[in-house]
Amino acid sequence: GQNPLFPRILGHEARGVVESVGEGVMDVQPGDHVLPIFTGECKECPHCLSEASNMCDILRINTERGGMLHDGHTRFSKDGKPIYHFLGTSTFSEYTVVHVGQVAKINPEAPLDKVCVLSCGMSTGFGATVNVAKPKKGGSVAVFGLGAVGLAAAEGARVCEASRIIGIDLNPNRFEEAKKFGCTEFVNPKDHNKPVQEVIAEMTGGGVDCSIECTGSTQAMVSAFECVHDGWGVAVLVGVPSRDDSFKTHPIHFLNERTLRGTFFGNYKPRSDIPGVVEKYMKKELELDKFITHSVPFLDINKAFEYMLRGEGLRCMIRMDA
Repeated sequence: GQNPLFPRILGHEARGVVESVGEGVMDVQPGDHVLPIFTGECKECPHCLSEASNMCDILRINTERGGMLHDGHTRFSKDGKPIYHFLGTSTFSEYTVVHVGQVAKINPEAPLDKVCVLSCGMSTGFGATVNVAKPKKGGSVAVFGLGAVGLAAAEGARVCEASRIIGIDLNPNRFEEAKKFGCTEFVNPKDHNKPVQEVIAEMTGGGVDCSIECTGSTQAMVSAFECVHDGWGVAVLVGVPSRDDSFKTHPIHFLNERTLRGTFFGNYKPRSDIPGVVEKYMKKELELDKFITHSVPFLDINKAFEYMLRGEGLRCMIRMDA
């Protein structure tokens, strides 16, 4: 279970075809289509064996681990100097080396240049809604942050047939685009002289059924929790805060039967669950193409970062063809 796997990779939210496998690897074979994923599933630890968790003890995200798990050494070098693995995938390369627990074997008919977005942000936001918040048909959902992850959360609410999907963002340019992902209403906190949770409560007669926070802002986290309806409201935190952040809310909100939950990678077990999400796309139950707004050759990779920093588009495909 700790031997390396060698898939061919194209792009950052990765796509790949297995070129070769290490000794003892049985789950995938050369020629298989896989999605490398920044978090893993060993299928043996207590978290992997639990139906409630996807936080693998061995392969969960680790930004400091720069080598392969079984020996700690990197497989990459340039001019005799080591180049360390990043998030276990190192997908800004044409070929990479990945632990077998960090690849999901998928339908070979799935277009790799589309389903690759399921390796990270799309699955995170979509899963936060469908797996954790679980809005009922006809319910109301508030989504804080309308970047790719937030719009994926809105897409999840659309698939769950929520009747009201309220998008909250400080960038008004996001609002028109968010309609494509099911958003029915929009709130810019800058447009109001009261906390946005109060605005949402007034709009919805007491609060929304579910909220999904996708910004990492502690202020947004408080707003997302306090805007859900007492008695049954569920708030889900997705955004990653700064290391030293904390936030306060009054305990009465919990006593009034609001629920606050967190999620990592949309509560998907990568190897077990992501192939099924790919099948949803193949059956046209899930839209992915609209998340891909730009495409650049690898030589122009800095343009992709510029799009991201300027808040333009959602996902940029990085091609290895030039």
